[in-house]
Amino acid sequence: MSVLRPVDVSDQELERKRFQVAFCVIIAIFAILSLRLWYLQLLKGDYYRKLSEHNRIRLEDVPPPRGIIFDRNGEILVDNRPAFNLAIIPEDVKDPDTCLRELAGIPGIDEKKLLEQIGTTRGGPPFRPRVIQRDMTRDQLALVESRRFYLPGVIVQIEAKRGYTRPAFAAHLLGYLGEIEESQLKDPRYRGYKSGDYLGKYGVELEWEKELNGQRGGRQVEVDASGRQLRVLDEVKPLPGHNLVLALDAGLQRKAEELLAGKAGAIVAMDPNNGDILALASSPTFDQNEFVRGFSAKQWQTIVNDPARPLQNKAIQAQYPPGSTFKVVVAAAALEEHEATPDTRLVCYGRYRLGNQTYRCWRKWGHGEIALHEALVRSCDIYFYQLGQKLGVKRMAKYARKFGLGSRTGIRLKNEARGLIPTPAWKLKRFGVPWQGGENLIMAIGQGFVLVTPIQMAVLYSAIANGGKLLRPRVVQRVVSASGETLREISPEIRGSVGVSQSTLEFLQQALVGVVEDPRGTGRAARLPGIQVAGKTGTAQVVKMAKDEKKKEDLEEIPYAFRDHAWFVAYAPAEKAQIVVAVLIEHGGHGGSAAAPLARELMEEFFNSDQRLAHGNQAF
Repeated sequence: MSVLRPVDVSDQELERKRFQVAFCVIIAIFAILSLRLWYLQLLKGDYYRKLSEHNRIRLEDVPPPRGIIFDRNGEILVDNRPAFNLAIIPEDVKDPDTCLRELAGIPGIDEKKLLEQIGTTRGGPPFRPRVIQRDMTRDQLALVESRRFYLPGVIVQIEAKRGYTRPAFAAHLLGYLGEIEESQLKDPRYRGYKSGDYLGKYGVELEWEKELNGQRGGRQVEVDASGRQLRVLDEVKPLPGHNLVLALDAGLQRKAEELLAGKAGAIVAMDPNNGDILALASSPTFDQNEFVRGFSAKQWQTIVNDPARPLQNKAIQAQYPPGSTFKVVVAAAALEEHEATPDTRLVCYGRYRLGNQTYRCWRKWGHGEIALHEALVRSCDIYFYQLGQKLGVKRMAKYARKFGLGSRTGIRLKNEARGLIPTPAWKLKRFGVPWQGGENLIMAIGQGFVLVTPIQMAVLYSAIANGGKLLRPRVVQRVVSASGETLREISPEIRGSVGVSQSTLEFLQQALVGVVEDPRGTGRAARLPGIQVAGKTGTAQVVKMAKDEKKKEDLEEIPYAFRDHAWFVAYAPAEKAQIVVAVLIEHGGHGGSAAAPLARELMEEFFNSDQRLAHGNQAF
């Protein structure tokens, strides 16, 4: 039989207390967990949400390398080189003040631009990198890398940077790049470009932008919360732009630029058989690399305010009176219109009277009685005054246009000038004044309102040399892929014919040979040993000088702005021309002494090179 024992009250109390303590502990734990959740979800919720979002997959653009530009002999004229750009991803910059402080301490970093990029919404979404410093120096790159730990959101991008092998070399022909503008980003023609991209702004770089620009690629990368790249998940490689092979001969271009050093003017060398531009130099020039690096305000003001106009391509954009180089047009008009024959003899006494005006020859004591051939050889002004009086402005203008003057040559470069061939209607509309008889005389020697460009004169004299074909100047010979495959040949193009008889062309050719080879010719300074040269000098008056200025024999005594422009246009060999050279020296003085020697030196450079001798004719 069992015996019931009474329950110990003290034990029950102990159990109850233990239960209460355990309950409180559990409540406390839940309270702590609740507080922690409240802290994480409510107080720090945004922070940790962003942090987690940053550990994500990001797409990056990979700009394509731009096509390379070669000369006709395979010499690289424009290439690419690696450049390091400093960029920021605005949303990854956690502490802008620290970022500013760290970057501002690096020499050359533009603090103002940095502030703009961090604070502005321009440039697209905040996760897209924005470049704040292009083409960092090695010292800048080292300093940035040493501080990367303190610079979340700051990245270094590597891109192919445009590099011009020689500063200022063929700058007006090759052109330069510039950053795309806001207005262009909205233009459908620039679809695919993005803010910060560079594109052609001038010269070949502009005209062949479509071929030179490649196709951008992309990368899929994983980044951490600080924006640092962890790994590349996928990549589409960019397609490089196509390469261009120019008609330019780099050696001849170097020689032309050397000849123009210290002068203002232009030299054009052209193949009269196919229109290839072998050299196109304009002086003074500029360094294209400065456009890629970016000008300071002071540098820009200096270059745009330079009275010598270094940004102007004087070979195609500047317009000058042609002076006596225009006489071939008047001679052709006189022969074709039967106002003169090769045997027509006229008298020059050094002056010619029309109404109450006296017109003078450059040779003040005159040339005596001479025929048309000798008038061209010796460049007699009085002879051509009389031809101009017989022909009149309309017929001279008609033949000037036949030889391609007054219209663009069609060279594929921007802003080519038309020149000007005046007519009575043009003058009446422009000035409200009728054409005067004396202006026929002035026009006949390439003065007055007549304006031409050096490239027009190269095309005109090419037509005389090649039998009357007006060629379109060719800058690019072919487009080539990055692997070397020829994608497109740019064929030579005949734009028309001068439309004069073969006998007239042959007469002009013989007369131009006489200008250089005849002992009394004005272009004797262009003679080459063993090679017959044909050419014509020209001295274009800039302003009508006072009598006391005219009396000065020494060019240096005449103020620079009053000095005449010097012309010489020539081709060689005369019997089967391979090269035409047009030289224009602003305020150079007489064509025979200032321009003809330069043409001779350039032709010597052409013919002294075995490679260029092999160039030969490529007639159609």
